[in-house]
Amino acid sequence: MGLTLPELIEQYGSEDQCHAFLEELRWPDGVECPRCQGKKISRIKDRRQFDCDGCRYQFSVRVGTVFHDSKLPLWKWFLAVYMMIESRKGVSANQLKRMLGVSYKTAWYLCHRIRSAMSQEGAELLEGIVEADETYVGGKARNPRRADGYRSNVGRDWRSNKTVVLGAIERGGELRVRVAPTARQGPVKDFLADVVADNAEAVYTDSLRSYRGIGDADTIHEFVDHSKGEWVRGAVHTNTVESAWSLFERAVIGSYHKLSTKHMQAYLDEFAFRFNNRNNPHLFRDTILALVEADAVTFRELTKPEA
Repeated sequence: MGLTLPELIEQYGSEDQCHAFLEELRWPDGVECPRCQGKKISRIKDRRQFDCDGCRYQFSVRVGTVFHDSKLPLWKWFLAVYMMIESRKGVSANQLKRMLGVSYKTAWYLCHRIRSAMSQEGAELLEGIVEADETYVGGKARNPRRADGYRSNVGRDWRSNKTVVLGAIERGGELRVRVAPTARQGPVKDFLADVVADNAEAVYTDSLRSYRGIGDADTIHEFVDHSKGEWVRGAVHTNTVESAWSLFERAVIGSYHKLSTKHMQAYLDEFAFRFNNRNNPHLFRDTILALVEADAVTFRELTKPEA
């Protein structure tokens, strides 16, 4: 069992407790100057800062982390992290705004800075039996139904305004997700090459032609044909990854309501991070540690127009 809300308040309800916890996570072997790596450090207790005796650099535990340059108290950061990781469907910026008593802009920026530490970059490759699937997120179908019920070209058009998302999951293991330009063979094969180990036992998919040819001497590829009513054939199915898609869809409908294509990958990373750590009893600690180790992200970066 992970951290409960009463335990969170008891352990991290004050700013001093939060700073002490961050210090322990960041410098388990003692405080170290981030500029010269010196170990001779003096404390400036009234400002919760440190003074390096070697280079005279003054710094706090926030410097060089996602918390840097934030005026928000750490206890509000900790509460936001707790809410994001413990809500199965995620939590919206509007909800954080109401619960933390901050502006929408502050809540939105806070959410994205926390998501930035949940990136899947550098994650281990999937092994064993892997299921792969594609889904389509957001957008409204173009060419909507007219009053007389007629809708032309709907079969060709319903996906054209949606974002393609590719996913792969190791049975009994972790999930990997990625926004893709299309579900054509090139992006699909590139994604699988990046997330699935060469010696994986098998990759099971649906009958989408983009998956054809992904098997090799080390890895079996088999598929189920949903168009023929085939969902399971022995061990061959995509039920696990489709269950993950269902969870993400409920998060979009129940919490976020709509997602921009620009930030879709960040929301997917958050979802995968929470999904992959669903049985982790130390999830809160590990998320705070990820925030300490992650690069800071600026508001300008998040809001700049897409190239």
